[in-house]
Amino acid sequence: FGVGASTAVSHTIGGITYRTFTAPQARVKAASIAALGRMGIKVAGREKSQGSEVLRASASDREIEITLEPISANATRMRVLARNGGLFYDSATATEIILQTERSLGNA
Repeated sequence: FGVGASTAVSHTIGGITYRTFTAPQARVKAASIAALGRMGIKVAGREKSQGSEVLRASASDREIEITLEPISANATRMRVLARNGGLFYDSATATEIILQTERSLGNA
């Protein structure tokens, strides 16, 4: 994926990494779960909130939250927050989850 793929991933000062995919929410969700599985990260829970869906996952000392927000029937915004030890953010892991989701979708 290299530099070209990573330019499509954006970061906020608050530690959130995000990307919009041209795919329905259900498809991005399935791709996200597949990406987590490939990375050996276990999904700990799922919840729906105001049209969005939140996936919670964990691996060693990391807590991960993935929010999938439908923008339209064919566009979904994915936000990933990975915390390392509670107060620190792990943007590298969050970025890799997005890149692996993109790989699972087979497009972008």
